[in-house]
Amino acid sequence: MAVPKFVNATPSFHTELKGRINQYFAQTGKPATGGPALYTKAIVLTTAFVFLYAHLVFFTPGILLSILECILLGCVVSGIGFNIMHDGAHGSFSRRGWVNTLAAFSLNILGGSHFMWNMKHNVIHHAFTNVDGVDDDIDIQPWMRMSTTQPKYVIHRYQHLYFWLLYSLLYVLWIFVLDYQKYFKRRIGAMPLKKMTAGDHLVFWGFKLLNLVLYVVLPIYMVGFVDWIVGFSIFSLVAGFVLSIVFQLAHTVEHTHFPMPDAATGKLQDEWAIHQLKTTANFAPHNRVINWFVGGLNFQVEHHLFPKISHVHYPAISRIIKQACQEFDVPYIEYPKMRHAVAAHVSFLKQMGRGSRSAA
Repeated sequence: MAVPKFVNATPSFHTELKGRINQYFAQTGKPATGGPALYTKAIVLTTAFVFLYAHLVFFTPGILLSILECILLGCVVSGIGFNIMHDGAHGSFSRRGWVNTLAAFSLNILGGSHFMWNMKHNVIHHAFTNVDGVDDDIDIQPWMRMSTTQPKYVIHRYQHLYFWLLYSLLYVLWIFVLDYQKYFKRRIGAMPLKKMTAGDHLVFWGFKLLNLVLYVVLPIYMVGFVDWIVGFSIFSLVAGFVLSIVFQLAHTVEHTHFPMPDAATGKLQDEWAIHQLKTTANFAPHNRVINWFVGGLNFQVEHHLFPKISHVHYPAISRIIKQACQEFDVPYIEYPKMRHAVAAHVSFLKQMGRGSRSAA
């Protein structure tokens, strides 16, 4: 399909929101990027990753402690992705460009490709959220049906039961399959991949080789194949599920929309900011533990509207955005508890599997 276009509203709701958010930063004197709290978190997570990896690979703790450390390693890897890589990739980790680049490149160390992520997430997902045929994040076909515009198969009647397993496979598929598919197909979904320079190719293959050494070859050499496959399976399944569920709760729940462009004009029905508000949801906004761990991605509304603002500011600017939405009668989707969002996601999967949900 052709790249959709958004309605041009004058003045746009996004302009109104930007004015209010700029005023907030002008009054508080705070930078929009991360500060000491984020840098401290980055040090804690990075240190935890190095310690857990080294202890598991080089010191081989007992079986019970190894299982616990593999679970923790999966959570820490997810936390690095949420807090360090994600803010760095959006240029909101630091005011210094090289620091953002370094933070974003943490994904390469963890097994993924920053180049592919930037195209898939920053360029496509953030622009065309929940637009079937463009947003690769809702394309899990044929295993799952995430939009009324996608074909429905018999297996989808049970997707609300087996999604736990599929989500857990995300990390393994990401680093061993999906990045390579994008690389060789030169596409992400229906969108052509940006042309890669010689340096991009070198970084892609260099880090993929490094990842094989760090996560496969060296551990097998140090602890043996059986211990490695058990430990790697635990670690990767935990990381895959945690990464998946956080992002799915932000967009594929009962109250979010899945707009499609007009067949004749190619235009979506809303301006960009309102489209983001209709396709995105927050969850557990008052839970400080969740907010700390997921890097503010429980404030996904704020992130989609202002991706270049660090997540450390989301709780504060959420009040400004929510007030503006109330004034202009624009939807603001929020689930007070994480369990409410999980229930809304499971309900959404049931509706998709049974074909009982009408197109938004």
